[in-house]
Amino acid sequence: MSPAAVINTALSHFILPVNGCVNVPSRCSTIETANALRRCTFSGQIYCIIFGAVAQENASSPAVIFVPKNQLIAAWPQSNRKGDDDMWVEELSNGKFKYREVYEHPVTGKKCKVSVALDGNNKKSQKLAYELLAKKIQEKIEAVLKPVEKITLSDLVEAYRADQKINVRKSTYQRNFHACNTLMRILGKDSLVERLTAGYVKKQFLLSGEKAGKLNGYLRRYKALMRWGYKNDLILDIAYLDKLEAFNDTPHRVKIQDKYLEGSELKAVLADMGEKQWELLTRFLALSGLRFAEFCALDKKDVDFSLMQIHIRKGYDSVNKEITYTKNCFSERDVHIQPELAEVCREINAFTLRRRLRIGSKSKIFFISSGGGRINYYSYNKYFKAHTLKVTGKELTPHALRHTHASLLFEQGLSIDEVARRLGHGDSEITRAIYIHVTKKLEEKDAARLDGIQLIG
Repeated sequence: MSPAAVINTALSHFILPVNGCVNVPSRCSTIETANALRRCTFSGQIYCIIFGAVAQENASSPAVIFVPKNQLIAAWPQSNRKGDDDMWVEELSNGKFKYREVYEHPVTGKKCKVSVALDGNNKKSQKLAYELLAKKIQEKIEAVLKPVEKITLSDLVEAYRADQKINVRKSTYQRNFHACNTLMRILGKDSLVERLTAGYVKKQFLLSGEKAGKLNGYLRRYKALMRWGYKNDLILDIAYLDKLEAFNDTPHRVKIQDKYLEGSELKAVLADMGEKQWELLTRFLALSGLRFAEFCALDKKDVDFSLMQIHIRKGYDSVNKEITYTKNCFSERDVHIQPELAEVCREINAFTLRRRLRIGSKSKIFFISSGGGRINYYSYNKYFKAHTLKVTGKELTPHALRHTHASLLFEQGLSIDEVARRLGHGDSEITRAIYIHVTKKLEEKDAARLDGIQLIG
């Protein structure tokens, strides 16, 4: 059968534009036919042909096998192979025979060679050479396009990390790096990704013994990893992710009820702080609502007294000690400097100027450390935790000062949207979910006042 006849016969099977694989008997396996069929395109769908084992030796016309496009990798090595008629042999000086074959690279389309040396040049040796070369071609192409059914969790994580190293900031990369290590520990790094199920994942998560809050964090990273794999053609199906629901956990609103300072508590904590730099920093964060990373990234020019605004355009990565992006696009904002905050900013300017003169620094940083660099988060975090625990009985982190700032604004009657804009939250619902408990205290005060009022008498 001529190449043209093979093509026409094969095409007659394609009634609908579906992904498929054309399986041609080996006696029709000319390279021209292979390439012509492999490159056939119908409605943007690419088809691939395979020769040999699956074909019926007595078939009078090509058989058509329909498979999903992303499963064609397994068949590809055979479709790229020329066939036994195109294998040749060379006699070597040592008396052995080198069998060679050419195949097409699955990505570049370039011709590549494989070879194997055997003692003889007879039918038995030729058959063995053909099998060995077929295996080599399979291995070469799988090294480029690994069949999805063979991809392990560690393979997926390795590819994911390579992508993240280019596309995300260092702090995000490092956080996800450790999260993926945890996923491989819980689920097994050699687990085949295609065989993971909702039931298995849930069971292994529960067996880890971690609390629900942590498990939900791992689950979010797992889903992100799987979706990335699906988008990059490393996973065939992720429909089961919809079955993975969050583990029962204390609602976020309840968790943070004691994660902020009342006005009286804030005053008591400030009064107990003996170190001026930490007292200034605490007042600044409580009066501005800035994240620590936003504060730490500030230069003198970012605190604009002419406009009475703090320009938030960047953040600071305390782990990698580098300036980076803000948390999200909504975080880029201008924070109004109210009189109380202006007073603290001026005190910080004076404090920083004295420190610069003392250490001989020309740094443009808004609030420099004793070493002339940016403030160390971990030093401040340790100090702040110790003093909030001592004064209030609550061990809080500096982030609690954002909650404190919001609660103080709510008590002064500012709306959720106004507070969200000041804090740099993209969705006011997020602010509502975090800070709604503040209004409960206001309602209690309203109720107490009403109890003391006689409306009719």
